[in-house]
Amino acid sequence: MFRHEFHPTILREYDIRGIVGTTLFDNDAQALGVVFALILRENGAQDVVVGHDGRTSSPALERALINGLISGGMRVQRIGCCPTPMLYHASHEMGASGAIMVTGSHNPVGYNGFKLMLRNQPFYGEALRQVATLLGRGVVQTAELGSLANIESLDSYCRALLSALRAKGRPLRVVWDNANSSAGRVLEALVARLPGTHVILNAEIDGNFPAHHPDPTLPENMVQLRDAVLHHRADIGFGFDGDADRMGVIDEQGRIIPADMLSLILAQAILEERPGARILGDVKMSQVLFDGIVAAGGKAALCPSGHSEVKNAMRETGAVFAGEMSGHFFFADRWPGFDDGLYAAMRMIDFLAHQSRPVSVLHEALPRAVATPEIRFACPDHRKFQVIDAVIARCRAAGMEMTLIDGMRVREKGGWWLLRASNTQPALVARAEGQDETVCAALLARVDEMLARVGIERPKNNDADAADARHGA
Repeated sequence: MFRHEFHPTILREYDIRGIVGTTLFDNDAQALGVVFALILRENGAQDVVVGHDGRTSSPALERALINGLISGGMRVQRIGCCPTPMLYHASHEMGASGAIMVTGSHNPVGYNGFKLMLRNQPFYGEALRQVATLLGRGVVQTAELGSLANIESLDSYCRALLSALRAKGRPLRVVWDNANSSAGRVLEALVARLPGTHVILNAEIDGNFPAHHPDPTLPENMVQLRDAVLHHRADIGFGFDGDADRMGVIDEQGRIIPADMLSLILAQAILEERPGARILGDVKMSQVLFDGIVAAGGKAALCPSGHSEVKNAMRETGAVFAGEMSGHFFFADRWPGFDDGLYAAMRMIDFLAHQSRPVSVLHEALPRAVATPEIRFACPDHRKFQVIDAVIARCRAAGMEMTLIDGMRVREKGGWWLLRASNTQPALVARAEGQDETVCAALLARVDEMLARVGIERPKNNDADAADARHGA
């Protein structure tokens, strides 16, 4: 009988994540392998694909994980150091029953963790919490050991990425910031096969991330890419997170294009091929996106935030594309539906190569709105959902128009505001968007008023003048 107890903080909603040597240890990885093997066996499966990112702790965690899987009778296909989407692709291509990626994603250097898939669907939420329950009860291990095979999937993945390019378009000058992520080897192989001129920054895989933190949603992490785009007079620049499932874009003028406006540009291109298609955006995204999808002949819908939730919403609704404010982009028109920063970049290249106008002009042609960044209000975990329920009740009593997906999104004259519970922190997350700065400030004041009634105040450094006039930022 095998028993194990995880540190209570590492089981998150969408993945397992902790500080190596403090809350996350090699024996946690082995225990995860043991219990996931049991889950796979109960689903009549024995094959699982494993990969890891470039963090210094990842190889040891991967070894321990594989030992646990093999002790549970699994046939392990190891693809080594890779971006997370390459693992997704390998799992899909091989028809594997399970997949586990050892990755800290965009978290600080000392962190690491695991993303899990079961039959090419995210393994998260209650299913992930069940892992701890099973280990607490005790897992009976099979007497038959599994096996390990090392496989090479780089070439197959690159060929799949190249499939994003259709008819030959104009050659582009592109800068890629690998951010020392685990996509470095893939990027070097990919750009060698691409038309145009390409510059890769920080190609070396280095889990200490010496150039900058690998999170393209933060403007300070895009400065090096911006400078390189301007220096090389590039048409576009792409930045990635630590495992390359997220992407950020710099236009030829050196400006960031927010993820919701990137989603609209990509959605418009998809709707030219698939008129009437359903396209999703997470609850944090600009109303400009949803109105733009409808104007382009598509069906627009909100979905919860979180890459696992988005994938499930796509499967349930038959959506062909979805975007998330965090920089995850999901294609299901000519791609299997998983989030892939590299593939999203390839689709942008394919689109831009057939445009006579630069990407900045395409962005500027979209309607404008004024939006705040995400604002976090400290709130204990045990109170988060109570507070949301109290605000919902107050808004309902006032007859306000609400959408109750992943918290609450309230439409008012000239804009909307959002309040939801963070899935990763003891905090509430708010955002507001209005047709102009005055409306946006008024909507944010409404959020403050609603939360003040239940004893929660906005941090002093998140004042009302934080409104951002970029499109839906």
